[in-house]
Amino acid sequence: MNRLFKLISSILFLTFPVFYMTVSHASDDFRKRAPQVEETFTEDDDIRAEIVFGRELAARIIGKYGIYKNNDITQYVNMLGKGLSQYTNRPELEFRFAVLDTDSINAFAAPGGYIFITKGALKAIEDEAELAGVLAHEIAHVSERHIVKELDIKGKDESTVANIGRIIGGNTEFLRGVFTQMVDEAADILFEKGFKKQDEIDADRIATLIITTAGYDPSALSRYLKKISSDEKEGKTIGSTHPLFSERIEKIDTLLVDNNLAGKKYEIVKERFHENVRLR
Repeated sequence: MNRLFKLISSILFLTFPVFYMTVSHASDDFRKRAPQVEETFTEDDDIRAEIVFGRELAARIIGKYGIYKNNDITQYVNMLGKGLSQYTNRPELEFRFAVLDTDSINAFAAPGGYIFITKGALKAIEDEAELAGVLAHEIAHVSERHIVKELDIKGKDESTVANIGRIIGGNTEFLRGVFTQMVDEAADILFEKGFKKQDEIDADRIATLIITTAGYDPSALSRYLKKISSDEKEGKTIGSTHPLFSERIEKIDTLLVDNNLAGKKYEIVKERFHENVRLR
């Protein structure tokens, strides 16, 4: 009976992510404050280019860290992440999530919906709301096409460099070299340079909007950043490729105050997180 209940629950989560989470929704006033997307990225060739490029970058991420092989945790992270992705402006993408086998505290997003969180980050997380905040931050990088815009990735363009559709369809050594160079640039953003400061701030803002609309504690991402900020000087965390934690936390906390969300009680879902995330 217990196994059947778990199976039914999993199906409900995948089909009705908000129903499964059994958490309250944000206020109608807050929903009205959520930014309205003026346009949707619907050019088929551009979407295909984004996905193909992201898949190659995702392979680069996996090659660097390796995948943490735990089916239960992977399934849990995917169910939660896919539920959160329903609140984005990218219905044309299928988001995929995986855990990286490293104790460093970090998370990565590749174009096309490839999201990664490290085992170290999971160890630092205390509840499902915090996990939702971290995943939503990476989802926001994809939904806002930060790498796509930075590298001008397109499926149709007169420029050979930007025309991924032409590059991936070509078989010359030159075109393969161009594609590899672009992936190298994207990897450098993820592993070394980091996203632009404003991109990170925007991802924090959008992530906070997503988790609040989903019914989670609006301060979850801020709580998580405050907790890991003590390791920033020791180089144990994402500080080397992100703006200062203090600035990010200040921006999130201001957002909460401005939207009358500071101190409000929402769900953190601690028990289910610890039931599903049991790290070796």
